[in-house]
Amino acid sequence: SGQYVRWVSRMRDSFAPGIDAWEVSLKYLMGAVVASGGVLLATYTWMLRNVLPEKEEKVLEKKATGKKEKLSMKDSVRLLSGSKYIRDLATLVVSFGMCINLVEVSWKSKIKQAFPDPSDYSAFMGNFSSAMGTVTLFMMLIGRFVLQKFGWRTAALVTPTMIGVTGLSFFALTFFSEKLGLAASALGTTPLMLAIIVGAVQNILSKSSKYSLFDPCKEMAFIPLDKDSKTKGKAAIDVVGNPVGKSGGALIQQILIFSVGSLAAATPYLAVTLCMIVFFWIKAANRLATQFEGEMQLEA
Repeated sequence: SGQYVRWVSRMRDSFAPGIDAWEVSLKYLMGAVVASGGVLLATYTWMLRNVLPEKEEKVLEKKATGKKEKLSMKDSVRLLSGSKYIRDLATLVVSFGMCINLVEVSWKSKIKQAFPDPSDYSAFMGNFSSAMGTVTLFMMLIGRFVLQKFGWRTAALVTPTMIGVTGLSFFALTFFSEKLGLAASALGTTPLMLAIIVGAVQNILSKSSKYSLFDPCKEMAFIPLDKDSKTKGKAAIDVVGNPVGKSGGALIQQILIFSVGSLAAATPYLAVTLCMIVFFWIKAANRLATQFEGEMQLEA
């Protein structure tokens, strides 16, 4: 999909003067979306007719034996406050969402600054999507090896460490852009493009590590819990952890922008905030690793 977006975005070079290249590009992109949706609907229909009838009885039995429990916000907060294990696990989820939001918004603002033309912006994001898919596939292949070779603790610490290092590098390049002009010129680029490249690396590595290491570690952390705690813990994290992580980073940025006037002026404060979140993330991961390893040893 990434290379298709790039190809469509570059079609404007072959258009005659007077043709709205962006309008034509949008038509091709929406056509691809409609075609993909048709393929999905056809596949779904085929599965309904040929696959699901054979599994229907097993699915009904599974639904009868247990339903996914839904907790209210009040119940979720009560569970998190009463269980150190679930609380540390929720801290990991909240921290990931906040860190991603803090860096990604600033990074995309730099992309728009470098590529004001919609077609150029779309072409860059197409290449970014292709790189994301390639790196994610590679990380998925080595994720199991990291877990088996180095254990849960190391695998859980990869994501916050990587986000901290690459995120701070991006903010540093953004904040000290005026002083990095000569160094960027020696590399054949500009400080702005250098920050965009580092930001792209940060986004690619953070999201690929989420799928290959962060999510497996999160699911493995539920293994030592009893059935009731496991069900309620997952429900509590769905109710509190995910929304707070996604909205918390946006709230922090809004407060900083209103306080200092712009996203660019908020860069040093965002960097400090990122450091604090990563610090508590690593601390919670280490506590959770100690509890997880202890529970697994008891079960063994």
